Amino acid sequence: MVAPFCFGLLIAVTNAALDPMIQQNKIDKLNDLARDLLPKAQSFVEQDTEIELVSAKGKKQKIKLYMATSETKECVGWCFNASGSGLIDTIELVVAVDKDFEKIAGFDVLACNETPSIGDRIEDDDYRNQFKAAPVGVFKLVKTGDPGKIDSEIVAISGATISSEAVVKIINDSITQIKKQMQQKGLINK
Repeated sequence: MVAPFCFGLLIAVTNAALDPMIQQNKIDKLNDLARDLLPKAQSFVEQDTEIELVSAKGKKQKIKLYMATSETKECVGWCFNASGSGLIDTIELVVAVDKDFEKIAGFDVLACNETPSIGDRIEDDDYRNQFKAAPVGVFKLVKTGDPGKIDSEIVAISGATISSEAVVKIINDSITQIKKQMQQKGLINK
């Protein structure tokens, strides 16, 4: 009876000790990924504005919104984290949009535990590039099509439809809600 208690206590202490480093690693990774998505950005300024996403199941999640600024402190885009359920676990994305919130600059995967060599192909450039420069709006997942064509149709990864669908859903849900809240708060024009 003492051994499980001690083991549980050891896990709790280790988790508490490592959590700040894990969180800092996520922040560093977010900054690196965001710089790749918005290469004109010199810095990313966290906004004080509260943005709240509501999932289809009604779960509320506060997210951090970052303004990407150039050397002259001019806004060159926006980025934020968005997450949702994949096939196996939660998928966390870094999504970047242009300064007017009209086109997606792209997305990258912050955390993913999808099936190796299948679902984790959401990290491949072939899939991610379908979103680059696409107009902000509602994306639709299709099974066949031209993945090189930039439009609202996203061609699913063969064998990884659920993971492909999860990314489309995460981006659709977050973009729509964030854009609306940013317009209401005067951060972008209507």
